[in-house]
Amino acid sequence: MWPYPRIVAHRGGGKLAPENTIAAMRCGLNHGFRAVEFDVMLAKDGVPVVMHDTQLGRTIAGEGNIADFTSQELAAHDAGIWFGPSFEGEPVPTFEQVAAFCMQHGIWMNVEIKPVPGFEETTGWTVAQSVKHLFASQVDHRPAALPLLSSFSFEALQAAQLAAPEIPRGFLIDDVPADWHARLLDLGAIALHVNHQKLTPVLARAVKEAGFGLFCYTVNDPVRASLLLDWGVDGFCTDRIDLIGPDFATSRSARM
Repeated sequence: MWPYPRIVAHRGGGKLAPENTIAAMRCGLNHGFRAVEFDVMLAKDGVPVVMHDTQLGRTIAGEGNIADFTSQELAAHDAGIWFGPSFEGEPVPTFEQVAAFCMQHGIWMNVEIKPVPGFEETTGWTVAQSVKHLFASQVDHRPAALPLLSSFSFEALQAAQLAAPEIPRGFLIDDVPADWHARLLDLGAIALHVNHQKLTPVLARAVKEAGFGLFCYTVNDPVRASLLLDWGVDGFCTDRIDLIGPDFATSRSARM
């Protein structure tokens, strides 16, 4: 059984705020979301920071690799002005800062481990250790409150498994490989996270019958969202938090 929220705000605030910032987390909360997805990688000083792109240039100005800058140097960059002037000065947050905000407000986290190339194992290990430390008091008492770690990097998830086996993991994929079941078993993963455009009813049924959770990214159309839930999908993230609310699955069931 899927113990987590079913509808998750993608990168904090979806299309309504600068992604992966505290402002985005606040935006999702203001829209009623108590569940968010965001991306974590390592800065030069080994501190986990919340960023999607491994290169500067899109959400923060400049050139270079995220791993070339310390977390303090990244925090001095403006991660909000690209989205709109009202977000000017929004810094690149550390993972601990975002986690603290989420814990303070009772927000569940899907933490995507997104390593800078060449730092897969180190990133998986470090992020898992950080989560283990932050949630040490809840491992045995409130397992459903633990963040769910996910990644496209098999190596990062293997390292996370070694660092903190008690923190749940989900394997992220785009094109579903024939050996998806074996990979989930190797990782000790509890869920398969798939591109909803690549999902079929047959695959959805196979994943569920095998006893795994099934999570989709990134679902922005309410009609498609309803169809996926009909297929047995446990949850999904969305950019359109203005169209698909946190109670979408529940309210949809009530209407049926």
